Amino acid sequence: MAIYHLSVKPISRKAGRSATAAAAYRAAEVVHDETTGQTFDYTRKQGVEHSEIVLPTDCAKRDINWARDRTALWNEAEKAENRSNSRVAREYEVALPHEMNRAHRVDLVRSFSQSIADRYGCAVDFAIHAPHREGDQRNHHAHLLATTRTIEAAGLGEKTEIEWSDGNRQKAGLKKGKEEVFRIREQWAAFTNDKLKELSLDARIDHRSLEAQGVEREPTTHLGPAVSSMERRGIRTEVGYRIEAEASARLERAAEMAALRHEAREVERSILSLDTSISAALAAREAQKGAKMDKNVSQEREAGTGAEREKSMTLEERQQAARDKWLKYREQQAEKGKGKGSDAENRPDQERTRDKKRDHTPDDDFSL
Repeated sequence: MAIYHLSVKPISRKAGRSATAAAAYRAAEVVHDETTGQTFDYTRKQGVEHSEIVLPTDCAKRDINWARDRTALWNEAEKAENRSNSRVAREYEVALPHEMNRAHRVDLVRSFSQSIADRYGCAVDFAIHAPHREGDQRNHHAHLLATTRTIEAAGLGEKTEIEWSDGNRQKAGLKKGKEEVFRIREQWAAFTNDKLKELSLDARIDHRSLEAQGVEREPTTHLGPAVSSMERRGIRTEVGYRIEAEASARLERAAEMAALRHEAREVERSILSLDTSISAALAAREAQKGAKMDKNVSQEREAGTGAEREKSMTLEERQQAARDKWLKYREQQAEKGKGKGSDAENRPDQERTRDKKRDHTPDDDFSL
């Protein structure tokens, strides 16, 4: 199954790197750096299946060929930059479908390199590497080393658009650098899938993240050649331990999720196995709601009827009602006082006098 991989990396002096050394290593050739006087010889390196320099299509029309020489090209890249932290090259690393043969991989990488060269007006020095003899034999990949400046007849010109800051890109009406890189990733997927389709191969790649694809899987971690080599020789590394810990954590999370899903299924199964069916339970609940609503409506009606009756009462009827309430209250108090003597005998004289006065109060003075 073909996998998607495209990474973009700067070759910067700030990190102690040089374009001459990078080009020599990737192509397994000798490159002499005229600026530092160093000679980088990687001719003993194994696994380089093909290397080639691609120039913009316009260069052929202008008869520009000097940049096809690897030593001349990358020495010019070093001379064009004056700062100690300058970016002297940009690298694109891509994974190649193992379903293709060697000729098909070369054709695919050449086409993609040409598209980058034409898009930015730069030179692209690409090298295709075979899988490491001790690693995964499907790991065919390529390194594309692009100049950060345009190719001109007398040397390198201005910085290419992809090297511009976001501020300058905005002034020129261009999108941010991250979006530019995303388009390059999308373009690589399109080139690869078109080639796979042309070869009648079923494999396809997707530049989108696993989340965007709707794939519920943790992304894999790339160890890199140095760490992979050490791990193969039995030398444990910090990176190896960290990846093992991450893998263990992912397994634990997966186990927890599986347990939660199992519990959810058990709960659902227990609900479905109840003696009372769901429909009967719903019907009972609705009946209970209906009864409660009827009771509330009845109470509201009774309250409303009492309120309406009270509003329609005349003054005399209100006074009579108040008198009836008072007499009823006195009867209740008298019942409570049986066996203990009358209220008049047990209360102080002041209260007894107040009761006498209250008994002779005119009806018009007592109202609700």
